[in-house]
Amino acid sequence: MSARYITTTLPYVNASPHMGHALEFVQADVLARVWRAKGDDVFFSVGTDEHGQKIFEAAQKAGQEIHEYVNHYANEFKKLKVDFDLSNDTFIRTTDPAHIKAAQEMWRRCAAKDDIYKKEYTGLYCVGCESFKTEKECADGKCPLHPNLELKEVSEENYFFRFSKYQEALLAYLERTDSVVPEWRRIEAINFVKGGLEDFSVSREKVRLSWGIPVPDDDTQVMYVWFDALTNYVSTLGWPADEEGNFRKFWEEGTTLQVAGKDQLRFQSLMWQAMLLSAGIKATDTVFYHGFITSGGQKMSKSLGNVISPLELVEKYGTDAIRYILLRHVSPAEDSDLTLEAIHGHYTAHLTNGLGNLVARVMQLAEKYLPAPVTDTHSEDGALHDFKFNEAMDAIWARMSVMDERVTTEKPFAVVKADPEEGKRIIMELVQQVHGIGMSLRPFMPQTAEKIIQAVQENKKPENLFPRI
Repeated sequence: MSARYITTTLPYVNASPHMGHALEFVQADVLARVWRAKGDDVFFSVGTDEHGQKIFEAAQKAGQEIHEYVNHYANEFKKLKVDFDLSNDTFIRTTDPAHIKAAQEMWRRCAAKDDIYKKEYTGLYCVGCESFKTEKECADGKCPLHPNLELKEVSEENYFFRFSKYQEALLAYLERTDSVVPEWRRIEAINFVKGGLEDFSVSREKVRLSWGIPVPDDDTQVMYVWFDALTNYVSTLGWPADEEGNFRKFWEEGTTLQVAGKDQLRFQSLMWQAMLLSAGIKATDTVFYHGFITSGGQKMSKSLGNVISPLELVEKYGTDAIRYILLRHVSPAEDSDLTLEAIHGHYTAHLTNGLGNLVARVMQLAEKYLPAPVTDTHSEDGALHDFKFNEAMDAIWARMSVMDERVTTEKPFAVVKADPEEGKRIIMELVQQVHGIGMSLRPFMPQTAEKIIQAVQENKKPENLFPRI
């Protein structure tokens, strides 16, 4: 049995969960379920990032006290566990006292290596990214990720991390082909490092930003939100005290995987890995980067009116239906487009008329013509290779298509009347295959899978799996 650790990034609590968050959480959940089914010991972590200028300004704009504001949105993200049937073992908040202590210990360890120093700095700051932008990172004087926000020229005395010191060590880390998935993101990271690394700011003046973790031994500064938030990947395991042994078991001796959006490459695979090197902690084994979800060919935006709420979708279609959409009809690593019309079409064609109809037809025949449940069933675990969730789902639906064709051509509903024994044989084989579909769906659509398996065990047609909407 292997020890495996998997974590998502921490969503920023300045808005409600969006489809990108749901995608990342569900992808990680599938991996955790697949590994557990294989007998691995899995620690799966999610949580929320709750410090920084953007959150502070959002709370002020909303007219709310900062603690009230972050508590509200943290609870919104906690709802994803129930709404998307997530199997995470922990939910970490960067306002947790244990995390605050861990972030300060990370600071002390990096400072002890002489990797943190203080200097005056003037630069262009993007509030959307919570980071300074170099000229080469800007497009027409704008942050490419937040082109609607004006970059602010900020001059202040901050602490900096010696990022440039780790250029060669990071290149050596990135030589491992499994350090970053997909491959083109690894090449992107290598090219970024080869372009030269600049030391980055890891603090802000407290007079300008009070909402942050205090810098050890300097009450005039608070930690830069990224330095604070990145530490969550080890603090959630109990680092540095490690009283329960989770850090040793899952990070030091286990296999670690981080799931992140493509815009996180510099933070997760470069800055965080440099911090780990400085602190004397093992690097992350693999970071998998997914793409963005657009709608109607455009980035989702409230002003464009194309924002799709994952929680509202679950309320309308159900948990497993939206898990299905995210896993089969969204590319694992490329950007993908979703519209409400497309979602409804997929639901009707592939779930209502597809999976739901097939299970109902077969189990109706079984209930009517088989004297007892089929016990000679077989298991077919959901096969998943190289993070290709969509291909794994396609393979299951391909098996269903073969079953549909068999029902149409062999007509077991007619055969069983003309030749009862032959008809029952065909029906039993179809029930066995239905059970196999249920087993394969377990990591992807766990609630639906259990309903299918239970129907086979009880030899009954289940309640309508996906009602027509």
